[in-house]
This record gives sequence, structure tokens and C-alpha cells, in this order.
Amino acid sequence: MENQDDHRSVRVLCPKLLLHKNQPGLQWLIGSPFFPPLTILSTVKCIHFDHHSSSPDYNQESDDLRTLLLKGFDIVGALIVKNSDIETNAAEAIDSARKLRKLLYGVGALDKKEVLGVVADSDTGEIHFLTSNSENSMGIERVDSVVYEDYPEKYFWERGCLLSCELPIQLPLYYPVHNSSDVKKVFQRATEGVIAKLKDPKIAYIVETTAQISGEIPQPVILRGGQLDFSTDISNFREGAQDSDAKLITCSQFCLNNKSDSSVYSTENADKIQVSILVNSSENTPTVAAPLAQYVPVCVSAIEETRLLVVEFKLEVLSYAAKDLPLVSAVSKLIVPGLIDQFNSMKNTILPDLLAKHPQLHSYHFNPPGLLHPVNVIYELNYGETEMKQVEVRKALHLRLGLPLDRPLLRAANALNFFTSHGLKSDSIKKGSTLLKDVHIGIPSSGVSGGTLSLVQGSYEYYHYMHDGFNDSGWGCAYRSLQTIISWFRLQHYTSTEVPSHREIQQSLVDIGDKDPNFVGSREWIGAIELSFVLDKLLGVGCKIINVRSGAELPEKCRELALHFENQGTPIMIGGGVLAYTLLGVDYNEVSGDCAFLILDPHYTGNDERKKIISGGWCGWKKAVDSKGKNFFLHDKFYNLLLPQRPNMV
Repeated sequence: MENQDDHRSVRVLCPKLLLHKNQPGLQWLIGSPFFPPLTILSTVKCIHFDHHSSSPDYNQESDDLRTLLLKGFDIVGALIVKNSDIETNAAEAIDSARKLRKLLYGVGALDKKEVLGVVADSDTGEIHFLTSNSENSMGIERVDSVVYEDYPEKYFWERGCLLSCELPIQLPLYYPVHNSSDVKKVFQRATEGVIAKLKDPKIAYIVETTAQISGEIPQPVILRGGQLDFSTDISNFREGAQDSDAKLITCSQFCLNNKSDSSVYSTENADKIQVSILVNSSENTPTVAAPLAQYVPVCVSAIEETRLLVVEFKLEVLSYAAKDLPLVSAVSKLIVPGLIDQFNSMKNTILPDLLAKHPQLHSYHFNPPGLLHPVNVIYELNYGETEMKQVEVRKALHLRLGLPLDRPLLRAANALNFFTSHGLKSDSIKKGSTLLKDVHIGIPSSGVSGGTLSLVQGSYEYYHYMHDGFNDSGWGCAYRSLQTIISWFRLQHYTSTEVPSHREIQQSLVDIGDKDPNFVGSREWIGAIELSFVLDKLLGVGCKIINVRSGAELPEKCRELALHFENQGTPIMIGGGVLAYTLLGVDYNEVSGDCAFLILDPHYTGNDERKKIISGGWCGWKKAVDSKGKNFFLHDKFYNLLLPQRPNMV
């Protein structure tokens, strides 16, 4: 953590555009106790308001943000977008931030933090930074300087790391059959017992690295519950840190020291530390038992008929810590409070319908584009991702984080894959694939002078003849193009449907009545129309089809194709004639009419070697007529172009 003698200087780590979205409203400024007080890491929008006074609904806002923000982040101020008096608006923003902080962190947080009030002029876009140390928002001062960090990821991740903790809990409840109303009281007492257990001196917290590195790996550290301090403010973690050897061990002991490649500064490549919780079930023995959180009721009479109800929780907590933070502070001020907050949030959701089919709650962590740090959300798995209630939950999250409402950025498939049933993954955060992706990146230019490039948006996988040992040479090119298209929808998380095999593609056409049953297992060709049927059935994706009578007419469609790549961004299948291709982009000069097509050829039969594929022309720019006068698209054949449409969804 850095010293900051001049408290009238603000450092901004989020892009300027995130501070001013050209719309009236209120945004909360996110900082961290591990950074100087006036450091803005990100902004989130206030979305709950009192219908009578139009002021923020602080209770709802605090409930949402307590879940959304990882421990290690806090509210350092507020931004308001208005076009009137700057001082008045800044005072309003500071007052709002203080009210929210009071609910989130308690009354003591009000007199310990300098609070920022930022005013963005809705007419000019000019941004004014002001600050106040006073609880009643008086004595506001203008900030002397504002520093926008050139490389915020490096600044942020060099100073911090991630801690994770996974804790499954089974909570058995016994309640009287003839007085089931008591079950909520029993549940409440049981959850209080679990929270108390997390602070029990008999609890053991095992801290260990997750990195697979050459050389000496740091040994795990075991912290006992009696060593933890749950009363000290995290911002003062250096004070009194000499009490014991345990307090001298910091998070940096489990972090990599040499990171020469600047590309490693991201959530995916952050230093990660795993915290596991074990409970000593016998006070007189040092032996550590398996993870256990259990409540044994004592209030129900033995002669009264009772019923057993088991409520399951799966807590998955992620937090951000300074690398020089002592481990005891990391566990007591980040991990344990994070577990308690997540446990209480799930408990409050389950409580109203405890005896009914209670919700299946799961914690997910996301790092959507434009956000420097991860956030946490809790989804109800009973709904299903396309059910309207779940869609509305994601829309609210998109609105709060300033994300577009036509891209599925916060679906479960987008979640950071930190947790598994056996603990933290150390090799990768996101689930990966061995298939070759994005083959077109880095290929030579098209040769069109003065043209405008319009390319596929996002990632895809390259499917081609003979892939995965299946011999479809001579008949499967359209199937392979379809597989590449479906991989695009998977990688952009519009669907979790697996890429279908040839047989599954054929079966789907039989299922809708387009083909006879004997089509399954055959080597019959399919075209653009069949591909549109399959995309509709398997993914619910609509398609636009362009028909041309001759390959000579394809250059005339370049403007339309360019608009598709700019607006939709999906790969296009070109079928008809005798061959099928996947189109990844066009380079088009509107003045001269010169154009080139970026073709991904599914007829390739070799190994997945990028250099070999590009040098062999299996992925590259194709002119309608090459330098030798040869036509790439046949003039005596018709072509159908399948343009899949990007779903408008979250």
C-alpha cells in the first residue's frame, strides 16, 4: 500500500468513458483499502431508487453491492451526472456515498474515510473531482490533480492477489411436525451456530499457493482460529503486526516474484492463494478432521414427533488482497467476512420458502470487458438461463455494470472457473479447448488498396475434413462450416449446446421433418437452407440467406457482407455450386469496388498447425479473380450465403 501525503490528488484506474456515460444518474465509485484513499478502480451504477423521493434506495443498494463486490474492495465515493451547480452536486454525491458506506461498513466507517464526490457535466462531458473529510459533507475541496493510469492492469495486479475459499455446508434441521412454523426459528439458530463456528478457536485455516511453478514451492501455512483478529480495521493492518511469527507471514510468500511479460497482468493470470477450512471436532486432540459445519438441535422434546430437513449451501468466496497483507488479516478480515456475507445472503433467499422446494443457489465470479476486477453474483439454478426471471436478473446486472444489453456476458458459461469440487484449479481459470481457434489472426493482407476491413467478431474453432478422426472427405464441408459457426455461438456464450457431430446434425433435420429417417448415417450433402434449420432447432438462432445466381455476382454483395460483419459479427457459410466455405470477413473499397474475401476452407485434411494452414492457403484472402485471371467463385454455379443473426439477449 502506498503513502499519499497529498490527499487532493486522485488516481483513476478505470477508463474515462466509464466515468461519464452521457446519461443522468448516480454511480458508485469503487476503491480498495489497499490503495491510497482517493483511488478509483471502477464504477457501478445505482439502479434502485425510492419511488416517492427519487433518492437512492440505500437498503437495496447495500444488499446488492455486499454480494457484488469482493472483499478487498469498498465504496470510496459517488459520481453524479448533472449540468447544474458543481459544489451542490458534489455535496449530494458525497452524502449519498456516506449513507451507503454506513449500511455497508457501519457507523465507524464514516469518520475514517475521505469521500470523493465526482460531478460529470451532462452537456459538456467535463468531469470535476471534489473531496470531503467531514461527515456532513461540508468543507468540500477541489482536487488539485487527476492521474489516469496508462496501464491500470499492471498497476493493479502488481500490488495485489486473489484469495479463494470453497466451503460446502450441510445443515440438518429437526422441527416439530405439528408445529412447522418453528422451523424458521430453528433454521435461524442453526445459521447463527455456523457463523459462530467460523470464528471458533478450534477451526484451522490452511493457506497454500495454487501456482504450478518450477523450483521451491512455498509450504502451506496453518492458522488456528485463536490466532485471528476479527476486530481490527483492515486499513490498519500494519499496526501491531509484530505480535507473533504468524503475523509476519504475508500473502507475498505465495506469489510469483518475476513477471516480465506485461500480458500476464489480468485476472486470469493473477497470483492466487487458496484457503481451506478444517474443523477440529475434539478439543483435546490436535488431529484435524474433514470440513464440517453442523448444527445439532437441543430444543425439541424427545417425545414429540419431528421431521428432518437438510439445507445445503455451497460457499465459494473470492477476495482481493495486497501482497504485503499478513495472512492472519487476509483470513480474518477478508475470507471469514466473505463467507459470512455469502452465507447470510443465501440464507435470506432460502428462508421465506424453507419448507417448499428451496432455491438452488450458486455463487459465480465474472470479469466482464471493461472491468478491472472480478465481481460476484449468486444465481438461482432452478430457473434456467432463459427463464424470464433469470433474464431480468442479468439485465439488472448489465445495467449496473454498464454492459451492453445484447450480449450474454454474465451467463454461467462466462464465469471464471476458479472452483472445482476438489478445490482451486491451478492451470486455467476458464474451461479451454484443444481445437485451433481464430486461425485468421496474423495472416497477410488482402491486397485491396484503400479497402475497409470488416471481420468476424469474437472467437471460433476451426472444423475441417478428417477432424477428430472422422472421414468426411468429399461430402462434409457444409457440416464442418456449420460446426465452426456453432463453435462461435458457444465461445461467445450464446449457448451451452455442444458442437454437434455429423450424425447429430442429420438427426436434427430428421426430427423437424426435413429429411427421411434413412438420411441419418448417410453421406448426403447439405446446404445453406439445411444449416439454417439446424441453427434454429439447436440454438434458436435465426438466419438471413442471400442467393446469387452466379459466382460472378458475389463481389456485388460485399457492401452487404461488410454490414453483416460490423453489426452481427458471425461467421458466414457460403454454399452452392460444388463446395462450401466459411467466410470470416471482407476487405472492400467502396470507390473502386475492389474487394477480397477472407475464406476459412473446411476442405483441409492435415494436422492443426496454424503455420501449415496459412501457408497452404486454407485460411486466407481470396480475390474473386486472382492475378492469373482465375475465378475463385465459379461463374456457372449459383451460391447461397447463410448469415446467422446474433441473438439480442443477455
